Amino acid sequence: MAARNVTRGTVIADRVEVAGGLWAKFLGLMGRASLAPGAALWLPDENGIHMLFMRFPIDAIFVGRPAAGQGDARPVVAVRRRLRPWTGVVPFVRGGHGCLELPAGAIDASGTALGDLVTIE
Repeated sequence: MAARNVTRGTVIADRVEVAGGLWAKFLGLMGRASLAPGAALWLPDENGIHMLFMRFPIDAIFVGRPAAGQGDARPVVAVRRRLRPWTGVVPFVRGGHGCLELPAGAIDASGTALGDLVTIE
């Protein structure tokens, strides 16, 4: 799977892993030493994440429900850059219905901003 910024025509991540179940969402990236460039973890239907037991900083893109008339494209409702490990819960995002966890710096590299349309395919 891949995550693309449709608005800007950029690839956010070309290797997206899905954490679909409750346990997979809870574990997230805990216990991993890093997240490779171009990789991401997709947490569908989530509007909040935590940084407990994390060993490295990450970027997070929160998206809303698919936009009407835009197919599977979802609007970006929040971006969180360089979330620090061991900082606890990241505040819930109003309107969030999915979170893409990325290596730190990925948001800026893809040019992703609030309101852009993103696909996870």
